[in-house]
Amino acid sequence: MVEAGERHAPAWRGGFGRLWTAAVVSRFGDALRAAALPLLAASLTDRPLLIASVTACGYLPWIVCGLLGGAVADRVDQRRAMWAVDAVRGLLMGLFAVAVAWGYASIALLIALAFTLTTLQTLFDNAATALLPALVEGQALGSANARLMTGQKIAGGLLGAPVVPVLIAAGAAVPFAADSATFLVAAALVASLRTEAPERAAGAAGGGLRREIAAGLRTLWHDRTLRGLCAATALCNIGMGALIATLVILVTGWLHAGTAGYAAATTAYTLGGLAGGALNRWVTARLGPLRTVLLAGAVQIGALVVMGSVRSLTALVAALAVFGCMGMLWNVNTTTLMQQRTPAGLLGRVSSAFRTLAVAGAPVGALLGGVVATAWGRNTPALLTAAFFVLSVTALRPARKPDVPVVAPQDDVTTARAAR
Repeated sequence: MVEAGERHAPAWRGGFGRLWTAAVVSRFGDALRAAALPLLAASLTDRPLLIASVTACGYLPWIVCGLLGGAVADRVDQRRAMWAVDAVRGLLMGLFAVAVAWGYASIALLIALAFTLTTLQTLFDNAATALLPALVEGQALGSANARLMTGQKIAGGLLGAPVVPVLIAAGAAVPFAADSATFLVAAALVASLRTEAPERAAGAAGGGLRREIAAGLRTLWHDRTLRGLCAATALCNIGMGALIATLVILVTGWLHAGTAGYAAATTAYTLGGLAGGALNRWVTARLGPLRTVLLAGAVQIGALVVMGSVRSLTALVAALAVFGCMGMLWNVNTTTLMQQRTPAGLLGRVSSAFRTLAVAGAPVGALLGGVVATAWGRNTPALLTAAFFVLSVTALRPARKPDVPVVAPQDDVTTARAAR
């Protein structure tokens, strides 16, 4: 585990710089697609359930295929898996752009595209998590994760979305063609890496997938810190589902701030995330990764209470900026702890188990937020989210007890424990 005083940073030259560039370029394309796809769906149908189904299919593959993606990521060369997945996604997006340009787009096609792209993403994301420790020194993982997430936040939150109206004005298919190009550029960058893939655990490529998935789940369960982080993140995501699904009605309905207020709120959240990426190294060096996560969760509770109780756009914008800043600290240090505490040969499976369990609550939270807003008022989902974050911080308390980093015994399952 990284000690509180360490200040290492990854070298930009070589593998990490190319991986960072690939991630940022790909995230820019993702932002184009994420903004253009709902607009295209709304132009094809006026039925809210069908439009929402396109977004829902972005969550479903993580629940259905996430564990499988992690097991496959541990079986294969992660670098090759990543560039191959991006090449396939680039081809699919190119074909979809052609379909849109020729007038063959339909809601069914949008749903199929969303499901397929996210299914491929389960393999890509788990492979990327497993590959990063092979590109940077262990003590620089925290800084590397912060730079990756900050670059993606800039590309997606500040650069991508504002470009979409300009591209759509040139043609409905243009944003999707641009997304296809970013996938292909990212694939070329990852393919050019010459760093060897992380060493895989003995037998990782020979056992059954069910056994390997179970090994990843057991490893996650037996490490007290990772188990606590996973439970805490799952609770957070239930609340986040409620908040994200109802933020627009909080701003436009409860605060009566209109679309300009909503744009200001989302921009504040993005800028807060960028500030969190810049502050992460300084904060983590003084508190350590786990205490930083605890601090982030505690501060976010206060920000959520402000959002749900103070009827002021200025207060909401400030609270969302703080919330985004602390969210970045949470995400960076959670990912770093997972990479540091998991053997390389199990990292894909542990990462997929963590993500699958964490993401599963988001759709439930979105529905719950809608119910709560209807029953008790448009500001109440923010307060509900605060309650889930209280539970989340409480779930982190056992993770603070002494525990040894995970090891890789012969059965792929962590059994070594610290004395209690």
